[in-house]
Amino acid sequence: MNGFKLPPWLQKIGARSNALAAPILIILLLAMMILPLPAFALDLFFSFNIAMSVIVLLTALYTVKPLDFMAFPAVLLVTTMLRLSLNVASTRVVLTEGHTGGAAAGKVIEAFGHFLIGGNYTVGLVVFIILTIINFTVVTKGAGRIAEVGARFALDAMPGKQMAIDADLNAGLIGEQDAKLRRAEVSQEAEFYGAMDGASKYVRGDAVAGILVTVINVVGGLIVGMVQHDMGFADAIKNYTLLAIGDGLVAQIPSLIISIAAGMVVSRVASDKDVGSQVVGQLFAKPEVLYITGGILGGMGLIPGMPNLVFLLLGSSLFGGGYLLEKRRKNMPLEEQQGAAGGGGPAGTPGGGAAAATTPAEQEEASWQDVMPVDTLGLEVGYRLILLVDKTQNGDLLKRIKGIRKKFAQEVGFLAPAVHIRDNLELKPSAYRITLKGVEVGSGEAMNGQFLAINPGMASGTLPGLVTTDPAFGLPAIWIDAGLKDDAQSMGYTVVDASTVIATHLNHLITTHASELLGRMEVQALLDHLAKDAPKLVEDVVPKVVSLSTLQKVLQNLLQEGVHIRDMRTIIETLSEHGGSTQDPTDLTSLVRVALGRAIVQQLFPGTNELSVMTLDNRLERLLVQALNAGGDGTGIEPGLADTIVQQAANAAQQQEAMGLTPVLLVPGPLRTLLSRFLRRALPQLKVLSHSEIPESKTIRVTSLVGAA
Repeated sequence: MNGFKLPPWLQKIGARSNALAAPILIILLLAMMILPLPAFALDLFFSFNIAMSVIVLLTALYTVKPLDFMAFPAVLLVTTMLRLSLNVASTRVVLTEGHTGGAAAGKVIEAFGHFLIGGNYTVGLVVFIILTIINFTVVTKGAGRIAEVGARFALDAMPGKQMAIDADLNAGLIGEQDAKLRRAEVSQEAEFYGAMDGASKYVRGDAVAGILVTVINVVGGLIVGMVQHDMGFADAIKNYTLLAIGDGLVAQIPSLIISIAAGMVVSRVASDKDVGSQVVGQLFAKPEVLYITGGILGGMGLIPGMPNLVFLLLGSSLFGGGYLLEKRRKNMPLEEQQGAAGGGGPAGTPGGGAAAATTPAEQEEASWQDVMPVDTLGLEVGYRLILLVDKTQNGDLLKRIKGIRKKFAQEVGFLAPAVHIRDNLELKPSAYRITLKGVEVGSGEAMNGQFLAINPGMASGTLPGLVTTDPAFGLPAIWIDAGLKDDAQSMGYTVVDASTVIATHLNHLITTHASELLGRMEVQALLDHLAKDAPKLVEDVVPKVVSLSTLQKVLQNLLQEGVHIRDMRTIIETLSEHGGSTQDPTDLTSLVRVALGRAIVQQLFPGTNELSVMTLDNRLERLLVQALNAGGDGTGIEPGLADTIVQQAANAAQQQEAMGLTPVLLVPGPLRTLLSRFLRRALPQLKVLSHSEIPESKTIRVTSLVGAA
């Protein structure tokens, strides 16, 4: 039959029948409550109800994960409504035709009634009530409690699971499609347990309804039989008790079966085996357990008055089973013995005992899998900030971080590593910290649901709230409620939400530490990207003229001073031109800066031809040139002179910033590297340019002299 296909018209009929199955079934259930049914129809539906309950139980037993039977809550509702509809239909037949005999409501009810009652109506009624109580009090109540706790834990764990999925996605461990499937599975798991918690109430109500229906059938039958049909009390109690208990039993047995199935589904632990394989593999896995149990039963069989034959037979059977199991384990390979000791399940399956827990730990050797790589960029958040990274709860921080990386790549010139996000319970609830290669480089607090009003220096008035500072730039700020946002903006404050605060801080730190983010892999990726357009250029320069490590050092030097490396073609061409005469990364960096002069000036002075800069006093310039010639690298600068340069440069930079200008110091070419390296730590906002980096089309306006008396 390989390759056999149904005709198209038959496939359409099958698809439509599947779609119409549920509406037709619901209409039939409602019709059974309203329309009278003959005895044969009742037999057919009661038999179908029993078959359906057995199918549900077997499906639950062979289910590996609860989500594999995701339709179970709906099945539970439909089967419950089916039993109630049959109870209504059978009650109508019992009360109207019960005087004719035990077969009035069909052969199924009569057979179940005779089977349970056995000639004693009192015993039959008690047994029926016991079955109902077992279903209501033990099975259904326990399954409902498990489903309730499972739903609560599933909901509590959902943000953490969503963060783990997003972290794997950002790290590139999974694709977007896999992330969607895992997110859907997480939400479906919570919805499933919540639905099971509610659906279990159907079965509890069904058990109560079964008792009431049985009592009504007995009492109502006695009244109808004795008053309307002139039956004697003995005949009426015989007929109607038989029918009532048979009707209740034929409904309660499927109810008990489905309740057991519900308990099986919600009480199982996640594994790659079905329930039967788990129970057999874990309950009868140790011959020692069988030996001890067999000995106890054998000892009880020797006590006078006990059923000696039964106990001795069971004890010897357990001894024999333990002997066969031990013999089988001796013939197993070592790996299978360890699996059997663990209960036949996967690693970590409960029930393996102390031996299963210690044996792998004793035999496992350390491997390279135990060495965990350090995340290049990491973001750790307190539990109150988890909502900011949870897409299902409208968290937009992940989207902002993706935008930051894209903007960084477009402006700076290379792709920053992915940001690994995780929760950290050791942090304050509203705190976060940013790590670079496992080391903290920034931290702060973000109040979810509030706004940060930042004073850029021109704000007027005060606002009620938590006084703090902007974590990215250190400006004075206040955390305010959402209702004060408009007032704060009218006063001149810059108002941002919690996600923007974290994203801005992260963006600032990524830009500041760009040189540390540019590793060997990123440089190679840059070359591969450039090789798509200029393959011959890349092939002739790297590694023939300059090595990959030298190129990386030159690019890192540029990034340390805030120079973008988007123009890789110019950088490679400059290295190709001068790489034969020097391999010193510092000298090559200076030559590359000259080639990138127009881009550097455009970056510092966008949209203007007049460059307002600071310069060195002539006497200070001569002293520095002498110190450079004496020390080679500028180490000959006297400490007092160094302090004076730093102080005067700081004052001049403040004046530049007060006028709304970028603080730029213009110096001769030989001094640029020295002063840039010297002033970078004390004045990171100050940029140092050389005369050779200024395009001829630009005009220079000196605003202040550093070193003037």
